[in-house]
Amino acid sequence: MTPREVYVRSAQALSALAERAGVSAQTRLPDDAELLSSFSNSCRSLDDLLVSFRARSGPRFFAAFDDPAGTVDEFRRRWPGSERAIIERAQRIIEGQFDLLGFKRLSFGPSVDWHLEPLSGKRAPLIHWSKIDYLDPDVSGDKKVTWELNRHQYFSTLGRAYWLTRDELFAQTFIAHLRSWMEENPPKVGINWASSLEVSFRAISWLWAFHFFKDSPSLTPEVFTRALKYLYVHGRHLETYLSTYFSPNTHLTGEALGLFYLGLLLPEFSCAARWKAKGERILVGELDRHVRPDGVYFEQSSYYHRYTTDFYTHFLLLKKRNGEEVPAVLDEKLTALLDHLMAITRPDGTTPLFGDDDGGRLVMLDERAADDFRSALSNGAVIFERGDYKFVAGEAAEETLWLFGPEGIRAFDRLTSHAPKGTSRAFTAGGYYVLRDGWTQDANYMLMDCGPHGVLNCGHAHSDALAFDLAARGRTLLVDPGTYTYTGSAQERRRFRSSAMHNTLTIDGLSASEPDGPFTWKRIAQSRAIEWISDQRFDLFEGEHDGYVSVGARYQRSVLFLKGDYWIVRDQVRAAGEHLCALHFHFVPDASPSVGREADAFVVRENARAGIEIFIFGAQGELRCEDDWVSRCYGARERAKTARFEARVRDGAELVTFLLPRTGEHPIVREAKADEGRAFEIICDPNRDLLLIGNGERLKVSIGGRRIKTDCRWAWLRFAGEDLWEAVLIGGSELAIGEERFRLSGSRFQTFDFRQQAEVKSSRQLVTE
Repeated sequence: MTPREVYVRSAQALSALAERAGVSAQTRLPDDAELLSSFSNSCRSLDDLLVSFRARSGPRFFAAFDDPAGTVDEFRRRWPGSERAIIERAQRIIEGQFDLLGFKRLSFGPSVDWHLEPLSGKRAPLIHWSKIDYLDPDVSGDKKVTWELNRHQYFSTLGRAYWLTRDELFAQTFIAHLRSWMEENPPKVGINWASSLEVSFRAISWLWAFHFFKDSPSLTPEVFTRALKYLYVHGRHLETYLSTYFSPNTHLTGEALGLFYLGLLLPEFSCAARWKAKGERILVGELDRHVRPDGVYFEQSSYYHRYTTDFYTHFLLLKKRNGEEVPAVLDEKLTALLDHLMAITRPDGTTPLFGDDDGGRLVMLDERAADDFRSALSNGAVIFERGDYKFVAGEAAEETLWLFGPEGIRAFDRLTSHAPKGTSRAFTAGGYYVLRDGWTQDANYMLMDCGPHGVLNCGHAHSDALAFDLAARGRTLLVDPGTYTYTGSAQERRRFRSSAMHNTLTIDGLSASEPDGPFTWKRIAQSRAIEWISDQRFDLFEGEHDGYVSVGARYQRSVLFLKGDYWIVRDQVRAAGEHLCALHFHFVPDASPSVGREADAFVVRENARAGIEIFIFGAQGELRCEDDWVSRCYGARERAKTARFEARVRDGAELVTFLLPRTGEHPIVREAKADEGRAFEIICDPNRDLLLIGNGERLKVSIGGRRIKTDCRWAWLRFAGEDLWEAVLIGGSELAIGEERFRLSGSRFQTFDFRQQAEVKSSRQLVTE
């Protein structure tokens, strides 16, 4: 540890000890006189606080709150079906039923028990927060469930329902819950003070709620004053116990955002300027560390990437709303974050959940599914006037209305929507490779993972090296099964993070990176990208990792994507002796794959209209389809099918897998005998394709009366009848078909397209006849 780290950790430990000993002022609420003395202005009466809050014109909150009536009118005009869903959810809250994370209709007792985890029935002890081992499920169950309730983000659901109906019952419920929480959570006592990030999110939720219920008669001076005292304690707790060294990821930036919110929006406090400055200093200072040069969030988690994008969106908007200069690095990094989210969005609008899925949100302002991140792109479209963000977002999000107001929605509408430039993209610093052939709803899409395992203790990483996520003809089919839990079940936490729960290859039943505790690892695989080529006709990715060196094996995966057609995955295992290799294919819950055998190929078919057919070659083994799980949101899981191919191999193996989107008739894929390499024939009328995979020597093969030779690492040929229509040559010098030769002109690859020539030839034959 550095001297600075020793100092910070020691100071925090001493502060906690002082609180436990009862000698710290932070263990109690300030009384009325102390609250007045904490203000920087000459406020004479606590009764004036609410009056002042209701009357003030600054600091400025988000734009929707400048025009409540216009915001409601725009909401009803644009999302007529959403009003009922919001009101019904708010009514369930009144009845004591909460939809939190992936859980529905949770009950925390007749009157809310703020320390209860209802799934396990565990109630966290009412002791000083620093003495609670919240990672131990025997102490607190799944603490995330308790914390999610105590974030009070459902206050915004009540607030939106209140604006839509002006029914005072929603305001009364907010006040009743706020009063109850303040009574049951004295400063520094209980699990709800144990995480500074939770303290921050709760403070932000209260500030949003005060703006939603600003004019409600249920919000009285007495309640408002008491809440201000609690917010003062929240702010002091945050600045004392920042996660500077404990968890300097979204915990630190989320806490910094809470300080910025408090300091900006409660300028009456004498410490407000200090809170605001400290929050801003951390948020700006962490940008280069948290956001890699290519825009990927450094913890290798798409969900925490979304969190980070939201944090900095709120930070930027609040600064702009209050006339403050926006640092250039903030614009630059927020744009990079959004560019990555745009690139990895699937054709159906959802986003792969690689790494941990927290399940929570910064503020609850819409009812979208947890894996739908397009609200962030809708917001980004308005901020940066980006028509490509608008195109991928599809439509303005409800969240955009609440952040930008009606004028923001009109600004979104004025943007000219256009598809992003290019299709495939490599994020080399983060290690994500997007292989796609378009931006339409029926496009083919693959996301390949070959990046760092994570940072720090890699707490939010999964063992997903060289795993992929796939959509065929626009339909998401093969997925990362998600997270499901952190501490609710050690067994499920370990399983969902393992390599076998990802679309990759495992050796001897091991995980490439071996999980330890819920947020730690015993062993970490190092990944390395070997090659990336992206062309208008094809993409080629090649990478490797060292996750199986403990059993004497090296693993390399290559993917050749013929755009508009299909993928070929080549898995090479170099090892001595006997090993068990397994390929895992995790389907979405609504898929119904079947397995079988056709000649030398093991075949998986998902026969829906937008399905996929998978052909596996290279070893004798067993292919089976098993019941498994997919979690699209923390705490929820659905039954889904997983196809697993297992083969015992000796002295290494080379497995070649074809993934063909369904186009109508079943294709025929078969392997042909070749010298010095592998050769495959893919027949799908009217096309007959040949794939040749070299091993560094001169590959020779005879197929359909054709003698073919090549020194290329990859060669793909498409014939229509006897005519060669297309060729893709990668990593060699030439290819010969009989006496005809095709040469690479000194480049790594070359594509040939003879279709126009073939059409002209065919036309001439017709004229002659």
